[in-house]
Amino acid sequence: MKKFWNRKRIHINLYILIPLIYSGISIIAVVVTYRLACYQGEADAVGPVLKWGAFIGAFSFACSLVILWLVMNPVMKFVRRTESLPLFPRAGANEEKPSLQRDRLEEMTEVLDQVTDILGKVEAREFFPRVVGQSRRMREIFAQLLKIAPTDSTVMILGESGTGKELIADSIHEHSRRKTKPFVKINCVAIPEGLLESELFGHEKGAFTGAVSQKKGKFEQADGGTIFLDEIGDMPIATQAKLLRVLQEREFERVGGVRPQKIDVRFIVATNKNLQELIREGKFREDLFYRLHVFSLELPSLRERREDIPALTEYFLERKAANARLSPEALQLLIGYDWPGNIRELQNVIERSAVMADGGLILPEHLSKYITAMGKLPSMQTGGSDAVSLDAKLEEIEKALILEALARANGVQTRAAALLGINQRSLWHRVKKYRIEVASLRKGGE
Repeated sequence: MKKFWNRKRIHINLYILIPLIYSGISIIAVVVTYRLACYQGEADAVGPVLKWGAFIGAFSFACSLVILWLVMNPVMKFVRRTESLPLFPRAGANEEKPSLQRDRLEEMTEVLDQVTDILGKVEAREFFPRVVGQSRRMREIFAQLLKIAPTDSTVMILGESGTGKELIADSIHEHSRRKTKPFVKINCVAIPEGLLESELFGHEKGAFTGAVSQKKGKFEQADGGTIFLDEIGDMPIATQAKLLRVLQEREFERVGGVRPQKIDVRFIVATNKNLQELIREGKFREDLFYRLHVFSLELPSLRERREDIPALTEYFLERKAANARLSPEALQLLIGYDWPGNIRELQNVIERSAVMADGGLILPEHLSKYITAMGKLPSMQTGGSDAVSLDAKLEEIEKALILEALARANGVQTRAAALLGINQRSLWHRVKKYRIEVASLRKGGE
């Protein structure tokens, strides 16, 4: 009886409570009208008022019930049809159906969320095929890219080393109005301080020893297009002042030159450093920061989007070793590892493992020893701080275990719940809590 009541609770709420509210409002309106008439001395007997009140209340109840049914019926049909698609896991013959364990509203919400997620993935794959990611964090990035890319605004890309900042910059340019124009990249930390200005601004003949001819800098080469300044946090403070003028005036002078050069470029910058901290230390200009900080994209680390690891590994295997495949045990270790080098480190690990496995099945022994040693549970290392929050670490471990179970169960939540020893409703709530993309953990990331 309790199960029946829990299952029918949503129907009572929607199909009875809402019509009762509408009919109650109608009856109240009749009563108020009657009282106003009494106040003005125009009221007659109470009987007609009661009859009209009852009629209007019943009519309102019936109308609201019909309207609610017309709205909910297509939604319920859509949910039932969607649940029948192969995109969603089925309960086994001996397993209790998830719909019997939660009310209909939660079921509808889950299905609609999954449909939205799938549509978001399709859109992301269509517009950004080179950016691999199906997690919620990455879909948020994709949504921002779709808005930012068509503009000419300056973009600042933040993130740890190896998170794919250059790839994101490429994607912005490819989907901008300047995509047919030059896309010029320069790494501010890779060029010696004494040569950086010459590389950026160019120089005139005889400007310094060795300047035997005039040279156009990166800004002139990028005219009409986009310039990408990587590792902007390492730019010398003197060069920052000249860059600020370029941003403000859209002009500069070559080294050794006196004539201003007008340019039309879009700026994209990236850094793995905390610019606010550099400002406090006097290593980065505050006015330059606010000039660059128009649109900001903060890329998540790989440990913050572990659900993307299966799709990333498949992508790298297809590129480097088409015949190689990853064993479930090896995938579990990769998901549990913290990846300080992020996607770049994962790419190198997959390439090495594919070679060690001779293009066959990649087993745990084919992975690096430090991954097999540290990939079982999240590390106690935190982002540069010695303080460890027990609650945060427990949540991290719980999320890692859920990801491992879902990977072993090929994304089927009923099986993953059985592996974890919890019911599916508990698993579903934890999946929502940690914003885990279940579909990306199925074979092929489908």
